Formats: sequence, C-alpha cells, structure tokens
Amino acid sequence: MKNIVILISGRGSNMQAIVEAARAEKWPARIAAIISNRADAGGLDYAAAAGIPTAIVVSKNYSSRAEFDAALQAEIDRFAPDLVVLAGFMRILTAPFVDHYAGRLMNIHPSLLPSFPGLATHQQALSFGVKVHGATVHFVTADLDHGPIVAQAAVPVLPDDSEDTLAGRVLEQEHIIYPRAVRWFVEGRLTIEDGRVHLAADAR
Repeated sequence: MKNIVILISGRGSNMQAIVEAARAEKWPARIAAIISNRADAGGLDYAAAAGIPTAIVVSKNYSSRAEFDAALQAEIDRFAPDLVVLAGFMRILTAPFVDHYAGRLMNIHPSLLPSFPGLATHQQALSFGVKVHGATVHFVTADLDHGPIVAQAAVPVLPDDSEDTLAGRVLEQEHIIYPRAVRWFVEGRLTIEDGRVHLAADAR
C-alpha cells in the first residue's frame, strides 16, 4: 500500500480527480494527506469532507523559498510518502527539495511540453496560432516545467477559441491523464532511464 501526498494551492480539481479515481478503481494506495501553502485553498474543504488529513504550510510566513521548502518537506515527510503529487501547487520549488523527492515527485502542466513552460500557457498557444494544445504529466526536476514525461493529451485549438474555452477543454483531459499516470506509478509500471519514462507494456 503506497502513500500519496498531494500539494495544492487552490480548488484542487486535479486532486479531486485523483482521489475519486483512487477510490473508484481501488488502487493499492491511500491518499495520506492534502497539503496547501494557502489557508484559503478550496481543496482543503473537499479533502476534509472526504476524510483525508490536511495540513497548511503558509508560504508567506517564510522569508525565503529555501526556508519554506524545508518546512514543507518536513510536513510532507510526516506522512512517509511514496509519491508527492503537485496539483495546482503554485510555487517554484528549490533544487534541494526536488532532489529529495527525485523520481517520486509528479506534476501536471497545461501545455504539450516542452512547448510553453511557465504561466499563461493557453494564451501563449493562441498567440502562436498552434493547431494542437494539451497537457503533460511529468516527473519534476530542478528545471521549471521540465522532467521526464509520463503522459500527454492533446486537444484541437479551434478558430473561435478563447483562453477560457481552450483551458476548459485541456482541463477535461488533465482529469483523465493525471489519475492514470498516478495509478501507473502506484502499480509500479513506470521506470525512468536516461531521462525518459518507460511504461510497462500491459499498462493502459
């Protein structure tokens, strides 16, 4: 039985998708905790209602990223995580933190990486006139929005798309591929070799 700790900063829709998939599909894992860097994160209410332990490490209470990351790491490690999942966690993490969870720290980014790292990805996609956009699940490295890619999903960019309509279509795919990727990890189907993720042949 593997322990999963999920980090959020807001409503945590991807967190909810993971929690619900884990329960419906009876993964050999438990959501050990939901941790937020914001006390007003809406996802904390969902977690509490679902009976999942929650914790808050308020980022603005720390004078540096390193100090915050050290406090966050200490809180996460209380739950002995096998996997730490970033689900809308709006913090840039320091290299020592990322290294501590190397190979067991996963993120989802709303673009088809390596295209459009950083913020405002949907607006970037519209500005560049790309015909296909999407989302990427990847293992986290010290380089922002880089790291071995686990899964991707693509959506068409329509002529009349706005940032909101495109974001909504991408988010629907995030809610599919992120739980799937976490399940693959839980079931031991993912390996990383030479910076690339290999998926066991029987994984779907």
